[in-house]
Amino acid sequence: MRKVGTPLMSKPRLTAPSRSIPLFVILLVTLAVHGPLLLMQLPSNSYDANTHMFFAGHYANHWFSPWNEKWFGGMSQTTYPPLVHQWIALFSHVFGLTGGYMFVQLIVILLLPVGMYRYALLWVPEREASYAALGTAFLGSLAMLVYQSGQLPTTAAAALTLNALPFFYSWTRDGSMLSLLKGVVISMAGAAAHHVTFLFGAVLFALPVLWLSLLDREESEQKSSSGAMLVRAVMFGIVVVASVVVVLLPYFVSLRQNPITQLPIPHGSRDNYILSPHSGMNFWIIPMGSLILAIPYILFKGSAERRLRPLLFGWYVTTLLGLGGTTPIGRLLLGRAYEVLTYERFTFWATLMALPFVGLLAARVIDRWARRGAVLLGVAAAFSCAMAVSWVVFNPINTGTLNLKPMIDFLNREEHSKYRYITLGFSNQFAKLSTYAKAGSLDGDYNSARLLPEMTTYGAAQLYNSKYFGTAGMEALRAVLKHADQYGLRYIFVHDRYYEPLLAFAGWRPTEVYDNGATELWTKDDVPPAKHIDFGNAVPPPWQGVMWGLVPIGASLLAILVVLLPDRRRYSETLEFPLPETNELPLREAN
Repeated sequence: MRKVGTPLMSKPRLTAPSRSIPLFVILLVTLAVHGPLLLMQLPSNSYDANTHMFFAGHYANHWFSPWNEKWFGGMSQTTYPPLVHQWIALFSHVFGLTGGYMFVQLIVILLLPVGMYRYALLWVPEREASYAALGTAFLGSLAMLVYQSGQLPTTAAAALTLNALPFFYSWTRDGSMLSLLKGVVISMAGAAAHHVTFLFGAVLFALPVLWLSLLDREESEQKSSSGAMLVRAVMFGIVVVASVVVVLLPYFVSLRQNPITQLPIPHGSRDNYILSPHSGMNFWIIPMGSLILAIPYILFKGSAERRLRPLLFGWYVTTLLGLGGTTPIGRLLLGRAYEVLTYERFTFWATLMALPFVGLLAARVIDRWARRGAVLLGVAAAFSCAMAVSWVVFNPINTGTLNLKPMIDFLNREEHSKYRYITLGFSNQFAKLSTYAKAGSLDGDYNSARLLPEMTTYGAAQLYNSKYFGTAGMEALRAVLKHADQYGLRYIFVHDRYYEPLLAFAGWRPTEVYDNGATELWTKDDVPPAKHIDFGNAVPPPWQGVMWGLVPIGASLLAILVVLLPDRRRYSETLEFPLPETNELPLREAN
């Protein structure tokens, strides 16, 4: 007999998870989030994916010859770091170009939480670091770069940079030669993936880490002096820069011989996001996602905790740069480079820097509200990722996918490849067409490789989108049409009737139609076959082709090898944060 008033069963109390999430679980969650989207090949229609597959397609067939005749009448692929493209080229022999791209992107996405876990351990305890690593799978900024922008090299270099930073920290604090070796080699691979991340992102990440190592020296009273640590940091930088110069020597030679002197090309990420709400949504609101709600906590926690102030500083500066033209900071700090860079990558880096703070916030929420808090965090994370993917689907950069096969067949049959072509109204489908067509084009999708004066004189990007660049775009197109005979330009594929009056006035006429008239082929019969354009020293000599084919890919293989070397040292020694007051004890301790 039970006593009156005694409940039959006590209600179970919700408890909070008190352990860190295993890394393999984080990787499985990341795979579950992005694996299906990559299997659906969602990034294949992103802005730059076809450009990277174009570069990879050339390496798949001409590994040691970086000169490519298919764009701009001739261009050197030494103007872009080759590592990601070369890995796609290798895997393309197994999965095809598109499959190879998706596979390399998947590897990069899985490397990102590994790097974040190691990076976050510099700042926060293990449990919070695991929450930060899990957060990478749901970043809106990552989803935008992968599924809208197609910036595979940017994400690859960021993942490698995160993995290198703990070794930089260990080297500056302890002088571990193995940490120096690992940090330098991984940094070399990161630079071989993307030069902009190396020149700007690595500095923005490394300076707070150096500041942190100096703070930890003071609090732990270790033997190394601040001067010795600074000397190690400078040594690390010198070795990395020297190594990168060797790895990317053909790139620096090309840049020195043919510096980028073209007029600035407009980009939405340089807009004032307040005056251009669409750009603000696309380049800041959607990439930031639910992290916007964490900004007050980041500011409060970063200013309150001495060890977190370096990270707050790095996050703050990077976030300001990610706002593009909304603030004057970008122009003041970057100078002439401001007009060359795009700023969605800075927002991506800022979200990565925010994740250690988010790990602390997540632990606090879970400790206070247990499973309800975990559910709330999960909803916020899923919302960030879902909004970014939805934005890409419902706000596509292309209005449709063209059937390119008939046009590819036309350019590849008979002697049509002896002439050059351009496309109008094709958007990023041009890069896909040029990947599989044997004929060369006067257009191209990588602005820094342009050498034709008709392309560099005007502040317009691609000919296929000429009308969107206003007067500059149409003047560039007129200049190319004017010199059609000189360049062997005989074929123009038109998917936008806006350009037809200009073509008719210039002496072109329609000859074939595709997709039930949606695309027309315009030709000019009196154009002679294309001749080789002499670009002088812009053509890489054979020794550069050999270096380009061996050294960058060799750096990545060396990075894989050295990371496997055993190292019993911890990557960092995080200091314990003050416990909450008694009335705010975590549930696991209150029980």
